[in-house]
Amino acid sequence: MPYDLVIKNARLVNEGTIIEGDLAIESGRIVQIGGSLSAASELDAVGSWLVPGMIDDQVHFREPGFEHKGSIETESRAAIAGGVTSYMEMPNSNPQTTNAEALQRKYDRAAKHSFANYGFYLGATNDNLEDIKSIDPSSACGIKVFMGASTGNMLVDDPDTLNGIFSSAPVLIATHCENTPMILANEARAREQFGSDVPFIEHANIRSAEACYASSSFAVELARTHGARLHILHLTTAREMDLFNPGPIEAKRITAEACVHHLFCNDSWYATRGADIKCNPAIKRSTDQEALLAAVVEDRIDVIATDHAPHTVEEKAQPYFDAPAGLPLVQHALLTLIEHVKNGVMSIEKVVQKTAHAPAQLFDVSRRGYLREGYWADLVIIDPDRETVVNDEPIYAKCGWSPFSGLTFRSRITHTLVNGKLVYKDGELIGDSPAMALAYER
Repeated sequence: MPYDLVIKNARLVNEGTIIEGDLAIESGRIVQIGGSLSAASELDAVGSWLVPGMIDDQVHFREPGFEHKGSIETESRAAIAGGVTSYMEMPNSNPQTTNAEALQRKYDRAAKHSFANYGFYLGATNDNLEDIKSIDPSSACGIKVFMGASTGNMLVDDPDTLNGIFSSAPVLIATHCENTPMILANEARAREQFGSDVPFIEHANIRSAEACYASSSFAVELARTHGARLHILHLTTAREMDLFNPGPIEAKRITAEACVHHLFCNDSWYATRGADIKCNPAIKRSTDQEALLAAVVEDRIDVIATDHAPHTVEEKAQPYFDAPAGLPLVQHALLTLIEHVKNGVMSIEKVVQKTAHAPAQLFDVSRRGYLREGYWADLVIIDPDRETVVNDEPIYAKCGWSPFSGLTFRSRITHTLVNGKLVYKDGELIGDSPAMALAYER
């Protein structure tokens, strides 16, 4: 058959297995897997893993309103350089994405500028319950609820509103869980002890484990009361793991996400990285990091994401209370996870499950997230035997820096394809954007 492209001799990682073989692409989709295939255009992936692209269910691409930090164009370019072929973007932009009209404006922007496939959350506030109830389920990946103040003024703390959201949201509810009164009390204690010169290691005490658990356990209680579909984002503590059941995602109405930096870093990093690893919720103790990794392996944690949230170098250079929280992560997310594979903590099959299969299933994404015939060819080729030296690579995020500066990863993303088109090759972005809005089977 006249295939557009055949990827040959790859180690295909999909649905818990690794097989060696070829994969053919035609008109943007996977049309044949296995056998000895040929085409006018071929790509030899011998020795490399061929995986479905990461579907990142939590990013902040800063547009509209904060384009000095990043934009849909710049951050989606960084995403495809890191093997993130689809993303779901958060609503705390300016203006905030809290109604159908603002949501459509984001889709219109992405249609012009995004290099990765895209979806957007509708944001909750204390006074937009009717907008949430009336949203078209095909237009939003989910409803984002800040149950702890993070950025902007989107804290939802009105009991009637929370009960209304959990009882009537037409799509999945995704929550940021931290207890704001507890955080403010911890900030006051830190100011009393250190004045204005609070060391960054105190961030793990200010955004404490207790503040996280108080909020996440409340979210779980609300979900159980109302039978809601709840997904708790960026969990950070060992104690919170007791809130979730191990096992396959199909059996769950309450699911959990961990982010790559909480799996890769711990509080020992504050001494040398300071503001560069300040994020909300905070990176915490090594015991919390170990518990999160164990929860991934035993399927308490269902999804791994990034919470990519860039800030400028100048903004990050400020003292503790002025330095904003958030890290640019999409370009190196998969590489951090493969370090865990190299260390024997988890398998590459598990990485693919948590970054591609599970988010596709959780959000009802149509025909993505798997190596299956008929599915869109969102593909990443990873060489497990070539290194990536962070300081030697272009940083494609607009902010121009990485929290992993100075590190060498023991694997390399060599190719990324979006909808069957090669968009990244061995350190270089190539071609125009073939990206599409994510479709949902709901």
